[in-house]
Amino acid sequence: MRRLPALAVTLGVLLTPLAASPALASSYRYWSFWDGGAKGPWTYATQGTAARPADGTVQGFRFAVSKDAGDEASRPRTAADFAALCAGTPAVDGKKRVALVVDFGVPGDSPPGEAPPQAGPRTACAQVAPDATTAEALASVAKPLRYNSAALLCAISGYPRQGCGEPLADGTREEPKTAPAGDGGPSAGLLAGVAAVAVLAVAAVLRSRRRSR
Repeated sequence: MRRLPALAVTLGVLLTPLAASPALASSYRYWSFWDGGAKGPWTYATQGTAARPADGTVQGFRFAVSKDAGDEASRPRTAADFAALCAGTPAVDGKKRVALVVDFGVPGDSPPGEAPPQAGPRTACAQVAPDATTAEALASVAKPLRYNSAALLCAISGYPRQGCGEPLADGTREEPKTAPAGDGGPSAGLLAGVAAVAVLAVAAVLRSRRRSR
């Protein structure tokens, strides 16, 4: 009987990651930043709005409740196509053109008491100085912008009115998307592995008890 406490400790250690996994699944309500190149696809940007996009590129922004990761965050719902987005803006010497897609998201992702300013994404073709940053290009077509003390972009065109990247325990969204394997909880493989180890541990203790009799 002295071996049973040891078994309980072993099983507790094995099951601890499962109990903790929901805390790791938190999402955030925030503006994500995307690089579309000249003609897509959208890729999650890691440089932030201080980046200096090249002439003829597309930059995207999407407000949503999602994970802060490229394979899980919500992408802009308009294709990254510079030729189409800047077709009505002729090139000018001494300036660069940067196409912008600003997607305010869906009502289900809005902060309490707020709603997206428009249903679909807003597009614009910013014509700015050759060394202008993404923030400067965005400010030229989508003011007012709001940043927090850490220079995190909190609002575009005044949306949302308050808040900035709040972590949310439940990342439910109105616009479902296919989740990567294991998203939202332990994967089937992990559960099966833990179950198998637990069974082997029980069997080992039982065999040990039989030998000691």
